[in-house]
Amino acid sequence: MSAPAGKPEAKSGHTFRKFKDGDHEWGSFQEQIFTADESDKCPTYVHKTPPCQASCPSGEDIRGWLNIVRGVEKPPKGTTMQEYAFRRSTTGNPFPSMMGRVCPAPCQTGCNRNSVEDYVGINAVEQYIGDYALEQKFTFQAGPDSGKRVAIVGGGPAGLSAAYQLRRKGHAVTLFDDHAELGGMAKYGVPGYRLPRTHLDGEIGRITAMGVEVRLKTRIGDQVQLKDLETDFDAVLLTIGCKAGRALPVPGADAPNCISGVAFLEAFNQGRLKSVAGRVVVVGGGDTSVDVVSVARRLGYAAEMKDTERPEFVVMGHTAHDVSAMAARKGADAMLISMQPVEQMNAAKHEIEDAQREGVRIRGSLLPVKVILDEKTGRATALRVIELDYTSGKPVEKPGTEMDIEADLIVSAIGQTGDLRGMEELDNGKGLIAADKFYQVPNRRGVFACGDIIRPHLLTTVIGQGSVAADSIDRYLSAKEMAKRPKIDVHHFNLLDKLREVNLEPKPFMPVAEPDLREIDRGVRGTALSGKGVGGFAVHNFEDRGAAEISQSSELFLGHFPYQERIKRTEIGPSAEEVLGHFAERMVGLNDKQAVDEAKRCMSCGMCFECDNCVIYCPQIAVKRTPKSEATMGRYVYTDYDLCIGCHICADVCPTGYIKMGMGDH
Repeated sequence: MSAPAGKPEAKSGHTFRKFKDGDHEWGSFQEQIFTADESDKCPTYVHKTPPCQASCPSGEDIRGWLNIVRGVEKPPKGTTMQEYAFRRSTTGNPFPSMMGRVCPAPCQTGCNRNSVEDYVGINAVEQYIGDYALEQKFTFQAGPDSGKRVAIVGGGPAGLSAAYQLRRKGHAVTLFDDHAELGGMAKYGVPGYRLPRTHLDGEIGRITAMGVEVRLKTRIGDQVQLKDLETDFDAVLLTIGCKAGRALPVPGADAPNCISGVAFLEAFNQGRLKSVAGRVVVVGGGDTSVDVVSVARRLGYAAEMKDTERPEFVVMGHTAHDVSAMAARKGADAMLISMQPVEQMNAAKHEIEDAQREGVRIRGSLLPVKVILDEKTGRATALRVIELDYTSGKPVEKPGTEMDIEADLIVSAIGQTGDLRGMEELDNGKGLIAADKFYQVPNRRGVFACGDIIRPHLLTTVIGQGSVAADSIDRYLSAKEMAKRPKIDVHHFNLLDKLREVNLEPKPFMPVAEPDLREIDRGVRGTALSGKGVGGFAVHNFEDRGAAEISQSSELFLGHFPYQERIKRTEIGPSAEEVLGHFAERMVGLNDKQAVDEAKRCMSCGMCFECDNCVIYCPQIAVKRTPKSEATMGRYVYTDYDLCIGCHICADVCPTGYIKMGMGDH
């Protein structure tokens, strides 16, 4: 697999060096030591958000569940590693099996391991967690009943994510959807060979089993009016997605055999579309366009097809394919063209490569200018395009490069818009719904909106929006002020929660009367970081910057990590000769050992993973292991400040950047 766009290929060997030849003296003591009252800085333990989490629109605690899989963070007694990792993963995203397969994984692009050799296969481990959870039939639990009722309009990933989070908070949820099944674009937009329906349906069912009332084949604005929901429920969340594809903005694009990519994929996923035309031209560049051409190659075409069975009629719901006639299909000529150069297309690079291997022709830097029509039938026969030149940094048409690409079916996958029939008053003029940063619809008290209907984006993005919207709705229902969202808005590691989990929560703070005794003296002068040695009410020398700072690779001691090749999932994608009728899943998941070994490649950026470097290399024996009775994740070591001389060695050899020189003499 090629590296993501803009990133180099994975390194073939370990190339990192902490110091260069000749670097045996400090360049400047001032850069290393802050002097105040004749005291050097001493180590403190600083939690930061790793770049994988900061790059994840769902805000998953990725580092957390990877550390669980690798065995660093131990599960509670009676809980397996897999279930504990699943619970941590689904705090932010209830779809690990789905997202492990289809998410384009911006987390992997941000992974600091790229500075060593190659990113951690986060998607692969996530799929492992999700598939295990389905096999073991893990369930979710709803929170205590709040007495509040929320209507969610739209049963796609955003609506289901919000329903999950709202049920966890104890609110009753009724979910309305105009389809026969829940799933939205995940069900009707993603082909089954990329996302097996057994896995998708299993994860949807786990959410509805929390007590979500489901009303299918019910269109709001038609059978039920929005104003009725506003009256009958305490809050309404609109997650209706963008199911209307944008037509090509060129003359002739209204021809009957010019259809949208969204409609094409929905007809296929509903089982209605079983064949395409001989020559299919798809215009796009994103994941939807790649899915369309890949499906077209798998479906092929039937030479003896009746006029009434042409794919455009099936897509529009006017007719159906004769299954027996489709048995004699042949391979379709499928071509994808994009305005962007191929290397700059928005689609996931491995999906582009898979499509090319399957026989799809892909051309970049082409701009559609006209659909050529047959004068008698009015059907499209070709798409006229012109080449684009990006030398200046902007696309410029190249005179004299126009050409006609013959086509029996033209599919536009250049964008989507919402279908707001019956709710036209919410249209912001772009076919979308406007919402503020808390996903509140302006001037509609108690009405919220999130997902593609406010801005079409990735599945992981709308899942994250569903989580934030649920939090906003919870605050609204509780009459609480909308809290400012943190700079890095993810599900963070919380040391206090971890201490509570292992019965090490600090004691309640009670002020003392003695004026000569500082309050802090009672709580932190113990042997361990939790402060249990004396007062036990404070968390010792720990600073949480996770909501504001991201752990950069420059903060890590990369020399600690040996070269270790990424463990890749096995792909069984077909060749161009094998693709016709090939609808089996392409990706084979990791086994137990592979998942653990791949998780071990995680560098746990911004959080201790118990490597012992600071203990081993401290010349003063000032850094010590926390007694087991007081230790937990993030509390593995502590510093005896009576012995510490501020030499910085512990911070220098900390692989994760968890140790910072910031605490002054006390």
